[in-house]
Amino acid sequence: MGVSAPRLVPVRGPRGLPVLGNLTAFGKDPLAFLTCLRDEFGDAVTWSLGRRRSLFVSHPQHIAEFLAAREDAYELLDPGWAFKRFVGQSVIVSEGGDWRRKRSLVQPAVRPRQVRAYAAIMVDCARSAASGWRHGQQVDVRREMALITQRVILRTLFGNDLGDRTRALCEAMEVSGEVVGQEMRGIRQFLPPWVRTPSRRRFHAALATVDAEVHRLIQDRLSTPQATEERDDLLSRLLAARDVEGRPLTPQEVRVEAVTLWAAGQETTSTALTWAVYLLSQAPEARTRLEAELARVLAGRLPAIEDYDRLPWTRQIVQEALRLYPPAWFILAVARRGAALGGTPVPAGTIVWCSPWTTHRDPRWFPDPDRFRPERWGDDAADPVLDHAWYPFGGGQRSCLGARFAQVGAALILATLTQRFRLDIPSTQVTPHVGLLLQPSTPLHATLRAR
Repeated sequence: MGVSAPRLVPVRGPRGLPVLGNLTAFGKDPLAFLTCLRDEFGDAVTWSLGRRRSLFVSHPQHIAEFLAAREDAYELLDPGWAFKRFVGQSVIVSEGGDWRRKRSLVQPAVRPRQVRAYAAIMVDCARSAASGWRHGQQVDVRREMALITQRVILRTLFGNDLGDRTRALCEAMEVSGEVVGQEMRGIRQFLPPWVRTPSRRRFHAALATVDAEVHRLIQDRLSTPQATEERDDLLSRLLAARDVEGRPLTPQEVRVEAVTLWAAGQETTSTALTWAVYLLSQAPEARTRLEAELARVLAGRLPAIEDYDRLPWTRQIVQEALRLYPPAWFILAVARRGAALGGTPVPAGTIVWCSPWTTHRDPRWFPDPDRFRPERWGDDAADPVLDHAWYPFGGGQRSCLGARFAQVGAALILATLTQRFRLDIPSTQVTPHVGLLLQPSTPLHATLRAR
């Protein structure tokens, strides 16, 4: 699809309030605000986040240029106290040499070869969940998908599901992610760390639970190095990793990378599955085609990693769910001196934004953009997708390390569940709730229909 990007010529966006700028409008409904910038002002719009100058870009070629240059021409925006406390100085917030070192240590744990090894765990966790379901039972879709992906990440990350401690630990992770999202989208991001709101007190308690359990697991591994060497889970790989100078990650570095992998891998996969189940329930023809593909390819057996490439319609459903409801709905960075986009200098200190939500629903790149159409991802699709018109996992050097893990996991789990049940959600229009990730704004209750 040949589309030439125009020279980037920023136009001024909506006038904001004194001191706050456009923060109030953005915080009230971020998705509508960013969509308004695209539709009413164009592909490059300046606006104000508090006193900070921002630039929102919407053209895929400008987005590709921005993502490719992030490591060199941009620096990370301070994500706020809660986010930094949650992920520490992990690979996603590190910069320069520290980032390159940590990425080299963490990336091997989630390479395609390792994801292949985890595929059987993904399928087994989905099978185990479905075996406890009953025809006619009503379930909370988001809760069920979270329970499955929590078991997957606990088994792949720690080697087991932690028994009685699983529920408390998973609930603590959910609370932590919820509060981080609240802090990032509104006025609370400007509150100093010592201000203890009710949500921050919940966050402190939840994070204390996470830290204590992960610390215990790390210490157990360090005290039994021989047993750790025999394991093939992510925690063992993080502990065994060495940089080019032979240095390992410190226990605290292992903690923050483990928690980051957990949050990214579990939440992204469960969110994609939740939206995929909802979309399929509203699209009976797409679901029937999925069931036919599974019957033809799998013939009643459980899927395996070798089947991933043999299930194109299943993969296309996941891709389309990620298009309509990308878990990470924005990407931003701060321009350094000398940054430029589309041949135009970007003033140092400008916060540059792009949004998978608005790009994925732009009618220029996706005809009938609000409709669920998995066929748009087929090899014979009439409208090939422009590069960086779809980027749910970012792009460039800082693209999400867990992208392969999330896509394979979502496809194999969806296939396993669909073999056993239809999840029927009453026909309704569900809007996304904007937090750290995009989640349904209301519970999705499905009736299970055994197949």
